[in-house]
Amino acid sequence: MGLRVRNYSKVQIPAMSDLPETLQIPQQLSGQRLDVALSELLPQFSRSRLQQWVQTGQILLDGAIVKPKVKVFATQLLSLKVSPGDENAACEPEDIALEIVHQDAALMVINKPAGLVVHPAAGHRSGTLQNGLLYHDPGLSQVPRAGIVHRLDKDTTGLMVVARTLQAHTYLVDQLQQRLITREYQALVHGVLTGGGEVEQPIGRHPRDRLRMAIRDDGREALTHYRLLQRFRCHSHLQLKLDTGRTHQIRVHMQHLRHAVVGDPVYAGRMRLPPEASAEFIAALRGFDRQALHAWRLSLQHPDSGAALSWEAPLPVDMEALRQQMLMDARLHGKL
Repeated sequence: MGLRVRNYSKVQIPAMSDLPETLQIPQQLSGQRLDVALSELLPQFSRSRLQQWVQTGQILLDGAIVKPKVKVFATQLLSLKVSPGDENAACEPEDIALEIVHQDAALMVINKPAGLVVHPAAGHRSGTLQNGLLYHDPGLSQVPRAGIVHRLDKDTTGLMVVARTLQAHTYLVDQLQQRLITREYQALVHGVLTGGGEVEQPIGRHPRDRLRMAIRDDGREALTHYRLLQRFRCHSHLQLKLDTGRTHQIRVHMQHLRHAVVGDPVYAGRMRLPPEASAEFIAALRGFDRQALHAWRLSLQHPDSGAALSWEAPLPVDMEALRQQMLMDARLHGKL
């Protein structure tokens, strides 16, 4: 079956303040999981947000609290006790510098720096990208999570798309779910790879450490493609493309290959220093205190025109400096 993007201009999306109190499961969604059905009925909200509302009893099925994975059938009733504006109501606009690569009436493309959390969470109630977006464009208060369609980890840099209208949000979320938004990364990893390949291993929450993800048989499918850009003496420079968008996907898959991302504080383990490396190279490795991962290319179809668009962002200064140190080390030891 071919991939399909709905015609969002024909999707009637209620205003944030005009959501119905009840919805009936239509015939075409009979037999689907509740969270899947909700994603079709309320496409302006992320599935994780809908799942949360189900779990907290803000969305009931025939008056009962159920699990998001329960199957639903035609004519069953959904009761909605949600406040859509809550996604932005608790997030105050803040004057945070944003590097805007592209902006038009439908979307923005942001080059996120290291250290910027995407949206508020435990321990990060302010100073996030969401706070900055609401300051830059107050109209984003009417779009879920200020238009944020996908996330990057706090210390991962690079390109993100932000929807500026509910219609654009619906369209871009649909593209993302059907894997029609292409996200390409560059990474510096430990070890020397001989070529490219792919990792197809399911990812789920670590069984003991809830802050980590892990390869699990019962995890969600995850596929990462990687291509070797350059090998150094003890490291490799990779280009990677995601087919899926699991939390920490690249970081977990690279650890699985025993080529963890350089500087990764969660998955790289104890720092490995190359033998006979210069003091400058050792200092550069020790001083790089984040994962060397950058979302360098983003490609999608524009919500209004349908035009195929692509943006690129060069490696950030710190990551390029580390790459140059790897290059000099390889030349010094005759490995280039």
